[in-house]
Amino acid sequence: MNTLKKYLAVALTFSALSFAGAAMAQEAPDVLVKRISQDVIESAKADKGIQGGNQQRILSLVEEKIIPFVDFERMTSLAAGRFWREATPEQKKQLTTQFRSLLVYTYSGALAQVRDQKIDFKPMRGAATDTEVEVRSQVIQPRGEPIQLNYRMEKLGDGWKIYDVNVLGAWLVESYKGTFASEISRSGIDGLIKTLADKNKGRADKVGK
Repeated sequence: MNTLKKYLAVALTFSALSFAGAAMAQEAPDVLVKRISQDVIESAKADKGIQGGNQQRILSLVEEKIIPFVDFERMTSLAAGRFWREATPEQKKQLTTQFRSLLVYTYSGALAQVRDQKIDFKPMRGAATDTEVEVRSQVIQPRGEPIQLNYRMEKLGDGWKIYDVNVLGAWLVESYKGTFASEISRSGIDGLIKTLADKNKGRADKVGK
């Protein structure tokens, strides 16, 4: 599981998408991911602060390049499963906020590991009119076997957004679903929110040092 989490953290870096105007939103999802992912990789490689592990620089790049094109509300609702319907609007808001922060720190940890990886994208499947697609790719490493990396994306009014990532056959949402369900069963939705908030506070304290 630790190995899978490591791969997941690295792979999530390559799901990065940045804001680039309305024209870019009309691109095919695989073209968009390919072009912007390469920009993120090059930005991380060129930034001495990121390569040196500067957490503030890493967080800044994550907020700029990744966050705008991830649908955190849908991600959170899928991870919460049936409990999402039981949550109040305020609980949904807090849960999404804390899950977002958790993933931001996960992405940030991955950026410092970017070195000489390359991405090989597979041909798209489906029709041009589809509003939900899976973009398939693999991360080619200098050493070791390629890492399978697929994205589930949805087309919204402001363009394509990622709502799930698959690494080595395991979907991100599913990996959190069991953990969320266990925590909610033990201490309720508020208990899950507190657990996530405590984890995020711990990571924020480390960044501030």
